[in-house]
Amino acid sequence: MSRSLTSRLVTTVVLTSWLGSFILVHPPVVQGQYTPFEAAIARFEARLAADTASDSIGSVVAGVVVGDRTVWQGAFGWADTRAGRPARPDGIYRTGSISKSFTALLLVLLAAEGTVALDDPVERYLPEVRGLAQAPPGSPPITLRQLASHTAGLIREPRLPGAASGPLEDWEEKILAAIPTTAFQSPPGEEYAYSNIGFGILGLALSRAAGRPFMDLVTERIFQPLGMSSSTFQVNGQLQDRLATGYANRRDGSVDAEQPLVEHAGRGYKVPNGGIYSTVEDMGRFIAALNGARSLQGLDDTGRAEMMRVQTPEDPTEGYGLGLTITVDLSGHRRVAHGGSVAGYTAHLVFDPDRRIGVILLRNYGSGRTNLGQVAAQLLSELVRSGI
Repeated sequence: MSRSLTSRLVTTVVLTSWLGSFILVHPPVVQGQYTPFEAAIARFEARLAADTASDSIGSVVAGVVVGDRTVWQGAFGWADTRAGRPARPDGIYRTGSISKSFTALLLVLLAAEGTVALDDPVERYLPEVRGLAQAPPGSPPITLRQLASHTAGLIREPRLPGAASGPLEDWEEKILAAIPTTAFQSPPGEEYAYSNIGFGILGLALSRAAGRPFMDLVTERIFQPLGMSSSTFQVNGQLQDRLATGYANRRDGSVDAEQPLVEHAGRGYKVPNGGIYSTVEDMGRFIAALNGARSLQGLDDTGRAEMMRVQTPEDPTEGYGLGLTITVDLSGHRRVAHGGSVAGYTAHLVFDPDRRIGVILLRNYGSGRTNLGQVAAQLLSELVRSGI
């Protein structure tokens, strides 16, 4: 990518009004003007601008990472529509279930240093899990690996009223209260069963094993070493000015900004499985660490391979690894991804770990014209084909 075009793209901000107008900062692609890599990004940028303008709700910020560097960032629409505050590339958004990828990475880091082993029974560190409801007769104890790969057989959500509400500082108590209301839908290890409460239990078990608060562990072991200075579990201080307002848009056309606002104070037990706020730049650093382009103490090729190996039993070419969704094509190349959705925010990341190219999308509203997962995967495919 040419230096001049890169500099224009990195500073791109597209403003969207309620009328759906938008501004593109560089001209349409002309045959031969851009490399295939540049042209793919320019088309992607134009699509996000048009889709966000059509939605007229909030904003999308996006980025492309190659190796250990974010080579393009774009921001489209409004970070706060009522205040007329435009989106910015360094805006802070909730990442939703992408938080699970961080929890799984923490598991790998603690296993590398010997604090835990992947196949340790969870009850070794969190004996309260013996109180899980309706355990299949004769089934072995669930393991840390099974929680991280959604193969523990647990239901998606606990049957505890108010489990997903309440202040951030009380999340551990919500986990413990939720365990007796969490049942099995299948015996451990037999099938893929996506479980939010499973990842909540995993985060608390890792905290017990390490003797440190979970949020501190993620901050000290992942955020700080990778230079993810805008990533956090609670947005305070100077970061507050960059937080995009969340909008929960419903099928009937109504938009609710109140519930996303309330959830900034906490979502009950949903911390290890959905509590992280971040930026495009920071998520690019995270992808680079998983790709091996950026070093992180405790994460070696063996750990990376374990995270990005399909560990669900249904299909060896498509499934869940440790905190990541894995797809393997006919040539053996992997595509690694994860999405996230919480009240007022959606997010998606996808990357090719062999070619070290990734795409990040963060949005401060729920549904819209852009299917984040589809467009991110499409752009990644185009960028890989460009041969950069």
